[in-house]
Amino acid sequence: MSDDAGPERADAAAEDRAAGARNSAPGPRREARKQVLLRLDPKVYDALARWASDELRSTNAQIEFLLRTSLSDAGRLPRHTGPLPRRGRPPKRPPEDEN
Repeated sequence: MSDDAGPERADAAAEDRAAGARNSAPGPRREARKQVLLRLDPKVYDALARWASDELRSTNAQIEFLLRTSLSDAGRLPRHTGPLPRRGRPPKRPPEDEN
């Protein structure tokens, strides 16, 4: 087999190497998050994007939230599934009293 598999294979190999470098770092290992291409009706996407904006989430986070909620309601969410990753700015700490 030749190395003439095209730029897609070269990109995938580079991603594999980068993932290996990230996974070799010390500390607890996290399972890589899956990337999924999702084709949606544009009107459905727009409705999801508006809903996500109302909830101060990205569209991707809103889709994951809805999927997890549906899986949980149906009793199909895997038992040891971690919480949704928290992204963004950490919460503000209340000001300390100066006594």
